Amino acid sequence: MITIKQLVLGFSLLLASCGAASAADVAIVVRPDLPIENLTFAEVRKLFLGERQFWSSNLRVTLLIRAPAVRERDIVLRDIYQMTEAQYRQYWISKVFRAELSAGPKIVYSSEMATELVSAIPGSVAFMEATKVPKELKILKIDGRLPGEKGYPLR
Repeated sequence: MITIKQLVLGFSLLLASCGAASAADVAIVVRPDLPIENLTFAEVRKLFLGERQFWSSNLRVTLLIRAPAVRERDIVLRDIYQMTEAQYRQYWISKVFRAELSAGPKIVYSSEMATELVSAIPGSVAFMEATKVPKELKILKIDGRLPGEKGYPLR
């Protein structure tokens, strides 16, 4: 008789062998009509640091960032921003104070809220657990890789 532990282990190995996104992967998502499929990790970093403010000459980037105390935000702070929570807050306060931007990123409180806002706001970009990305959003490749693929940087 197969135990639940064996069943879970087998299912996990099957998912890994199929290249499915693990629960630990964080996906960068946009609207499907955004004409971008792939960004380098450096471009992702520029987007999230507010250094790239436009997708094209007439389409502004709108950053949607998860509220503190969620795992995806911790991964993004660690890997993309390379900052602590306190450093992140100070970074955006400084950017707005120096008038480099009129406001910091918009805060979203759930994956559902991120989905609604990305769908409603042209040019918006958000992140969420890869397994929770709905079909109406597009996952951007990072350095040619999707969540679940070997070498994907947001784990």
